Amino acid sequence: LGVYMGIDVIILALKIIIVVSIFYVWVVRYSNIVKEFEEYKLPNWFRDIMGIIKLTACGMIISGSSPLIIVATSILTVLMLAAVSSHVKAKHNLLQMAPSFLLMCFSIVVGLDTYLYLL
Repeated sequence: LGVYMGIDVIILALKIIIVVSIFYVWVVRYSNIVKEFEEYKLPNWFRDIMGIIKLTACGMIISGSSPLIIVATSILTVLMLAAVSSHVKAKHNLLQMAPSFLLMCFSIVVGLDTYLYLL
């Protein structure tokens, strides 16, 4: 029981980190996102769709519904992998890639934990 409760705390912490990080980057520091997408030469509509999808995924995680959490973390895993790929293509350093990579890893862990809990 003690170990499982410890894992629950870790998963909750990861969910909070995912949601707060995405909200912070896509709402509070949105001007940086605009600059990044311009650097990658991606259209404004694509940037806005990515923001809508990521913020919606955060809402799905907050919902507490296991099926929604699995969908949200799957979506975020794919989007964060694409973000890491964009950083590699732009020849950014590892420090610039770290947030996307970590959010991808956190999404995988939360998604797998949620899925295994349903089994």
